[in-house]
Amino acid sequence: MSWTSEIKNVLKEAGSTTLILLKILIPVSIIVKILAEFGLIEVIGEYLSPVMSFVGLPGEFGLVWATAMFTNIYAGIVVFVNLSITNVYSVAQVTILGCMMLLAHALPIEARIAQKAGVRLWYVLFLRIGGAILIGFILSFIFTAFNLFQYENKSIWQPANSDPTLMIWVLDQIRFYLMIFCIILSLVALLTVLKKTGILNRITNFLKPALRLSGMSKNAAPLTIIGTTLGLAYGGGLIIKEAKSGLLSKKDVFYSLSLMGMSHSLIEDTLLTVSIGASIFFVLFGRVIFAFIIMILLIKIVDHISNKTFEKYLVN
Repeated sequence: MSWTSEIKNVLKEAGSTTLILLKILIPVSIIVKILAEFGLIEVIGEYLSPVMSFVGLPGEFGLVWATAMFTNIYAGIVVFVNLSITNVYSVAQVTILGCMMLLAHALPIEARIAQKAGVRLWYVLFLRIGGAILIGFILSFIFTAFNLFQYENKSIWQPANSDPTLMIWVLDQIRFYLMIFCIILSLVALLTVLKKTGILNRITNFLKPALRLSGMSKNAAPLTIIGTTLGLAYGGGLIIKEAKSGLLSKKDVFYSLSLMGMSHSLIEDTLLTVSIGASIFFVLFGRVIFAFIIMILLIKIVDHISNKTFEKYLVN
């Protein structure tokens, strides 16, 4: 096959993958914007105050987490920065908050992507929100028991607090969609080169022990790596295509999206939470370790249920 044909195939695949994502991103983004404009996210944040108390955090962090869950980590950080102007928080509190935001953020979009790929929506929400509360509780217990990170937090980076007009918001969304296409185009091109050169096979063979631990076959490795390192939207978008093509089994899709749900965008999102003062050890290594422990437990549970039950309640 000529290079011209390869380039056309890459462009075609990147375009179709981006289109799949846009069908999810655009309507969900509009709905979330409407919720924010009517102040419903603030209301949900107030209802989360008891949950914050359960994990040893001040009640006002409920608004931070609610904002991150419905929009993204950037927006959650903006709310946190505004609160930190008049309040003093410990590194322990910020680390717990950071881990909870990392496990459960941008749920309207990311949960819909997982659902579109073939995983039940109730399971995705339970895994990510429940996992966030669980890791928050565990970290709160560890930090209190061993008196860790109880000193005052200092943020490294403080984003500007802006309230964009509707036109600016629309332009920001368009830029975001263009960026998604560019990233997916780069990823598809990279995967094509790795396949042609045989490097992809070497990478998957190297990762076989970790894949077995996570319940996946080697077919799910490339896309799972993309999701865990760069983000669920990118890895999930590619997985939707692979799942529809029949190249991945239902359990591959299920386990891959489960792992990505708890541990994705290890580069960008980790740096964001570290920038507001969270401990890098716990928001990076702690989160990965937590994700693999949950995966081991999840595999044991799935192994003890019938395929009929698995397909009825956990996958579409």
